[in-house]
Amino acid sequence: MAEMDLTEIATGLQFPEGPVWTADGSLLCVEIKRRTVDRVHADGTVEVVAEPGGGPNGLAIGPDGAVYVCNSGGWDFHEIGGLTITAQLQPADYSGGRIERVDLATGEVTVLYGECDGHPLVGPNDIVFDASGGFWFTDHGKFRERERTHGGVYYARPDGSSIREVIYPLDSPNGIGLSPDGARLYAAETYTGRVYQWELTGPGEIAGGVSIAAGGGSLLHGAPGLQLFDSLGVDGAGNVVVGTLVNGGLTVISPDGASVEHVALPDPMVTNVCFGGDGLRTAFVTLSATGKLVSLPWPRPGLALAF
Repeated sequence: MAEMDLTEIATGLQFPEGPVWTADGSLLCVEIKRRTVDRVHADGTVEVVAEPGGGPNGLAIGPDGAVYVCNSGGWDFHEIGGLTITAQLQPADYSGGRIERVDLATGEVTVLYGECDGHPLVGPNDIVFDASGGFWFTDHGKFRERERTHGGVYYARPDGSSIREVIYPLDSPNGIGLSPDGARLYAAETYTGRVYQWELTGPGEIAGGVSIAAGGGSLLHGAPGLQLFDSLGVDGAGNVVVGTLVNGGLTVISPDGASVEHVALPDPMVTNVCFGGDGLRTAFVTLSATGKLVSLPWPRPGLALAF
């Protein structure tokens, strides 16, 4: 999959993330720096759907057809050599982490969750729905001047009725996804460059056990050298496809972790991927530092999402 296979769909975006392919052929995404949720049409036209403020990040369509947003509360950015790079520290105008529902027809933004068991959400990052209509999401945490917060994995219902902390603590968890049969949960840690996995016993329930990761999980893959992991998708063969920072591209990990491929892309901050198009054979990727949404053919069908 060479760079010549890339198609630029939209450019000039302000740190795009969270791509979601929709049945009408358009894509939803966020611009974290611009603080918007967008619809990108097939001709590259960018339409602002909602302006939630803060730091909108991961997106997922729910069972009601609305889009659910992981809002980190905000980021600062550096402009370095023509690239937009996220700053490490929590910004001065940080507005608190939350999970939001966006009505795609009206742009109305509703905050569903801002805390769990009395503890505030700090930096929600990525989200995936299961077949029962509930959703898993990561909280990445935040760096502050002299401290940092832990991250975790949560499970919630889209009607605002229930949120539970399921895995805590983790080291800056970012991408999250489910295996094709819905029986396994994956989460990527950014700064460790690791992907962990947990067996599920039911909606929002993980199997117990003693292992190297919190909550009875196990290590699927640890990246060598300086490679940071961002958000992820899962293809139809069960491969975990992780946006990779510094060593910009997609890291493709087989379901048993035995095979790993790196698909190089022309951006040091490749943050996320989703699948769509005919037969779900197209990967749509956010190149965040250069502000692009691109597509490339994928050698296998992607995984059809729950909604």
